[in-house]
Amino acid sequence: MDFEMVFSAVGLLAMVGWLTLLISPLIPVWSDRIAGLIVPLVLAATYVAFLLFVPSENGGGFSSFAEVKQLFTNPGALMAGWIHFLAFDLFVGAWICRTARDENIMFWMVLPCLPATFMFGPAGFLLFCAIRAVARKGGQPENAAA
Repeated sequence: MDFEMVFSAVGLLAMVGWLTLLISPLIPVWSDRIAGLIVPLVLAATYVAFLLFVPSENGGGFSSFAEVKQLFTNPGALMAGWIHFLAFDLFVGAWICRTARDENIMFWMVLPCLPATFMFGPAGFLLFCAIRAVARKGGQPENAAA
């Protein structure tokens, strides 16, 4: 199997999703469909294919750090891990954009969260949660009585 080709293909596909998120204020419905559903589904299917059809001959597992380290010495397992990363970070990025839009959080406030999520996953999610908390504090509480 040509892992370099797979790496390039899934990376390019993920980039399409991330670029769609960057222009999501202009095409919100298509952004939700492309970056929030279609691209993550294709990546998820590719991930499952790697799990099912690319054997992991080096052993390893998830019970200890040493087992995880051993697992990722296998190119197929490493590629599956990379695709897992791409799929979930893009899904979270799409969720951030959709949630911000639904809660009327200005896109310029969300914009720094996208590269942070792309590069550092949970750190981008944490940044968005902080921005969301500040934005909510500036408005009315959700369950405030009228």
